[in-house]
Amino acid sequence: MSTPAASRLPRAIRPFALGQYRLLTGSLALSLLGDGIWLVAVVWEVIGLGGGPLELSFVATASSIGLIGAVLLGGVIADRVPQRRILLTVEAIKTLAIGTAAVLALTFNLDIWHLAIVTLLLGIADGFFYPAYSALIPTVLPAEDLLAANGIEGVLRPAVMQAAGPAVASLAIALVSPGLAFAVTAAAQLVAIAVLLRMREIPITREMDVSRHPLRSMVDDLREGFRYMLRTPWLLGTLLFALLLILVIMGPIEVLLPFAVKGQTGGGAGAFALALGAFGVGGAVGSLLVASMRLPRRYLTIMCMLWGAGCLPLAVIGYTSQLWLMVVALFVVGFCFSAATVIWGTLLQRRVPTRLLGRVSSLDFFVSLAFMPISMALAGPVGELIGIAPAFLVAGVVPVFLAVAAILLSRMPRDEIENPLDIAPETPSAPSEGAAPKVNEVRPGEGRATG
Repeated sequence: MSTPAASRLPRAIRPFALGQYRLLTGSLALSLLGDGIWLVAVVWEVIGLGGGPLELSFVATASSIGLIGAVLLGGVIADRVPQRRILLTVEAIKTLAIGTAAVLALTFNLDIWHLAIVTLLLGIADGFFYPAYSALIPTVLPAEDLLAANGIEGVLRPAVMQAAGPAVASLAIALVSPGLAFAVTAAAQLVAIAVLLRMREIPITREMDVSRHPLRSMVDDLREGFRYMLRTPWLLGTLLFALLLILVIMGPIEVLLPFAVKGQTGGGAGAFALALGAFGVGGAVGSLLVASMRLPRRYLTIMCMLWGAGCLPLAVIGYTSQLWLMVVALFVVGFCFSAATVIWGTLLQRRVPTRLLGRVSSLDFFVSLAFMPISMALAGPVGELIGIAPAFLVAGVVPVFLAVAAILLSRMPRDEIENPLDIAPETPSAPSEGAAPKVNEVRPGEGRATG
């Protein structure tokens, strides 16, 4: 549980009082740094090899296929194998794959199909990484610090992956080539392994029937995760809402925004980067703010309305010729999205039984990705058919109705009152530094029909 010294720290940084968390977050920051470097370096390597949008799409699609294909299995494994061991394996695979790409690039033997294979492996690795990381956090921290921990992660992603990583990549490419950026990425992953090796491994105490065939047992595990989702209204309602939300908004943001910036404001790549940067900065600020507060009593309602009403500024983007107004709108959207996501991550870790957390986290990740390619594929034709302005209007307004429908149909107001999370549990959900975790302890809301 939290120490007296930790309780005197500001709420947003209280998790850092625990050494295990510092190590875990340090490895995450290094992994995110590597991801940010790779995202920029792989684009310039494709261009340097003579590739265009088609070739870049081929490489990027390989990553998506690997991620979507692996994430459900990753959730099953995260509930069966010590999560630290999974993270170590993932980082080792990423180090070897990116290190191989670095050697091939620096010796002028790299081809685009090599990059596609590497990105496929990285996508598969990420499919195992995120469920394991999500399931590990509640065994490291007490329940009252989970909100702050999710806020810290929400700050790290834009600050490290979207800002520091691309900056390091740009420097390495300017000095030598994308091959050097690949080598720096592999080095970051290698250091992440060294940090994880210093962590204490927390064993899985879940009882499993060893007499059954492992494959059949894993299929049953996956089925159990789906059953839990289907019989838990707040979880099912939120995931269905997220599925439709991604379908409505991701295409306009990812595909139509560059054309809105260029066509309506006359801006170029710098203006587009500024707009995306505003989204990332807003996300960091929103995450930090929520991490500094207690979880609200109406956590489900506030979370869904942050996601839904937080999209309203998107409607402004299609009808303004002022870049600063687009920047402000994207800052607000990023702020609301990250604030809601911090609440959501904490909600999963507080209300989902520990033995199911890896599988439920993988379902969450799978849903977040399932309609993204469809949304981006539809955005171009829809933008040409009805115009960019109406497309952004739809992206801004429709999510509000989706949020209200999710709240009412899933009876979230009643559920959040019956399962309060703004009060610290009597039994801590994470051990002290030297104690073994109680993985199967009861959490607020377990055993009820609402999950």
